[in-house]
Amino acid sequence: MNIGLIGAGGITHVHIPAWLALGARVTVFSLEGAAAVAAQYGIDAVDSLDELLERCDVVDICTPTPTHYRLAERALRAGKHVICEKPIALCAADADTLAELAAFVGKQLHPAHVVRYFAEYALAHKAVGAGTIGEPAILRFSRIGEFPAWASWFADEAQSGGIVLDQMIHDLDIARWIAGEVIEIYAVKHVASGCETAQVVLTHESGALSYVTGVWGAPGTTFATSFSIAGSNGVLNHDSKSDASLRFDLGAPLPGAHSQRPDTSLGESPYLTELREFAAAIEGGAAPRVSLGDATRAVELAVAANESIASGRSVSVIRHGVSA
Repeated sequence: MNIGLIGAGGITHVHIPAWLALGARVTVFSLEGAAAVAAQYGIDAVDSLDELLERCDVVDICTPTPTHYRLAERALRAGKHVICEKPIALCAADADTLAELAAFVGKQLHPAHVVRYFAEYALAHKAVGAGTIGEPAILRFSRIGEFPAWASWFADEAQSGGIVLDQMIHDLDIARWIAGEVIEIYAVKHVASGCETAQVVLTHESGALSYVTGVWGAPGTTFATSFSIAGSNGVLNHDSKSDASLRFDLGAPLPGAHSQRPDTSLGESPYLTELREFAAAIEGGAAPRVSLGDATRAVELAVAANESIASGRSVSVIRHGVSA
């Protein structure tokens, strides 16, 4: 598979090794830094987007958020399959337009929502789906890191969508993946001294509630994630600061049960798992665990959360015909 990767920032340093591990041929183009990235990984760099499109079958977009829509549209119109880092676009209308274009040209567009491929989140989804903790009732997700001051566009909400669309979209997607479709959102945000924090409350169709917290903290803030999923029969917990695995609180083991704790080994890079699934789908295999519809819905939820922050009121996000 010939991959045309656009971008030379931090995320390229997990995408490129994954593609090389899959045996792909990678060519890189970026307005800055492409030569250095190419030299580091022993791949080719080109000087223009046109040249990149001539040399590849699949375009992998690893660029800042405000460029995603334009680059995805260009690649699809050139007849290429596309993989695009999250968010797929800054608004749901643009995401829908890309989906329609992909269908029209007969090419696949895959959104890189990599958190679905982290072992602890995948295991939580599987456990909840299997009924291990009963019906989910109260879910809490948090994601904490330092303010991304290495690029000025993050601080411009018109370009990044702020903390909700850039960072918290991961956990909005995971909450919906685990607890089902969302019907209402309420959110608040606080910004002070170069730090930003937001809280989003999701009401699911089932009646479950998800509380999502995001923090862009001071320089040096240690990146950390956690979740707690309480159901009718037990609780599922994860906290990266204390333990990278998943913990179940289910009471006494059921009679005859061998173990109440599944294997939680973290295994391979989630970026490798993600790109393997995308590559298999492009080559005619099974659909990946995250769809373009999921990505569009995640954008809708994030945009609605920002609308709630601006208005101070809850926002209805009922969308008929959308399944979790």
